[in-house]
Amino acid sequence: MSLHPGPTAGAMQRAEPIAVDGHTMGPDSLLRYLQIKVHHLIQEQPWDSIRVVGAYDRQAVISDHEKTGKLFNIERPTAEVHGRDLVVNAYPGSDYVQHYGLIIATYLAMTGRPADTVTYQPPDPAVCDHAVRQLDLDLDGDLVIVGWGLTHLAPADGVWTRGPGYAWQRTVLHGRAVVYLGFLHSIWGDVAGRVVARLAALGARDVVYVGKVGALSPDVEPNTWLATGHTSLLGGTPVTWTDFFGDFAAGQQGVRTGVHVTSPSTLLEDRDWLTKHSEHAFVDPEIGPMGATACREGIGFGYLHVISNNLARHYPADLSNERHGDVIRRRAVLVDQIRRTIAGRLAAQPN
Repeated sequence: MSLHPGPTAGAMQRAEPIAVDGHTMGPDSLLRYLQIKVHHLIQEQPWDSIRVVGAYDRQAVISDHEKTGKLFNIERPTAEVHGRDLVVNAYPGSDYVQHYGLIIATYLAMTGRPADTVTYQPPDPAVCDHAVRQLDLDLDGDLVIVGWGLTHLAPADGVWTRGPGYAWQRTVLHGRAVVYLGFLHSIWGDVAGRVVARLAALGARDVVYVGKVGALSPDVEPNTWLATGHTSLLGGTPVTWTDFFGDFAAGQQGVRTGVHVTSPSTLLEDRDWLTKHSEHAFVDPEIGPMGATACREGIGFGYLHVISNNLARHYPADLSNERHGDVIRRRAVLVDQIRRTIAGRLAAQPN
């Protein structure tokens, strides 16, 4: 499948490497985080230019660093070789294209290679919309659960039906029609908002997003708590939505709540950013756009996330070692709690 940038894509921009010493992850963890994300063609050889564009093209060179052993969120940006120039295809979304450009530029700078070769081109909104319109489900007031950990949330004996870049499974839970929806590619940032708009247009009544957030308070140990809430700071403005969970999720043991902050890229979350947002609770790229879109479309939205990392204090677990056995075991316990919490919410109020 190939969805390439349209003629009205945004102007090309330099991807400036971040100041590594000021980043909340610290240089060692940050480099490991970048190494598992940068396309192998960039790690293996130099290029005269590297251009990141918004395109979903699985016919191009697939990265050797794509994830294995899981059903969803396995795909990384692909690459096209044009002589000494490389075009990197990131799934069409303004935040994701910028994020991946920053990833590449910072990786090159950290490994002693020129980073001024890296540019990114914000995709045409029409291309972003067209990509999300490939999602096609027959919904009629369903609750759609989208995101991470779905193979542990959905019925084990259920059958996943595949579409272009996604898969879904339908069930009934406490009298409510429920669809579990997962994507093979990333739905980073504004893409996630477009997914909610598409689901609303298809007939969804509520969307629940299950994923991972970073904590902004130093006392929160990663992979031991869940996060929920109904407000996000999006572009500096608070956005509040009709929370699918109401007060139910926040009232469960082991769940923290607070104001979330939307950040378009992990690379931008340096110590200055943290100081500015330290009075808030959580950060990730998707919750704000999803909640704002749900509010605009008149449907319910809720999130229940694993707290995966802490920006304010160093803990052994962070975004660079998520595949460690202890991390996986701890998250399995939390995903089971998410499953029970969603079921409990529906049992209390199925419709």
